[in-house]
Amino acid sequence: MTVLIDVPRWPAHNTLWSHLVSDTSLDELHRFAAGQGIPRRGFDLDHYDVPEARYDELVAAGARPATMREIVLALRTSGLRVAGRDRPAK
Repeated sequence: MTVLIDVPRWPAHNTLWSHLVSDTSLDELHRFAAGQGIPRRGFDLDHYDVPEARYDELVAAGARPATMREIVLALRTSGLRVAGRDRPAK
């Protein structure tokens, strides 16, 4: 069971963002996020969006740095991936 985080590179709201995922379960991901004070509103179907300012802190807390490719592979392998075409309409 591993929580993964990619390098902050996704721009929005005047910062860069990382994706935080679990390679095992959403329960594990939610527990890790809650333990680090990440608000539930940051959850987006299969990952949390976290600001660049939190990256080093989350790695120190146990999130393993990963490439975007590793993140997608972990989500697919675990069955947790929600593809763009499967996202609910807004």
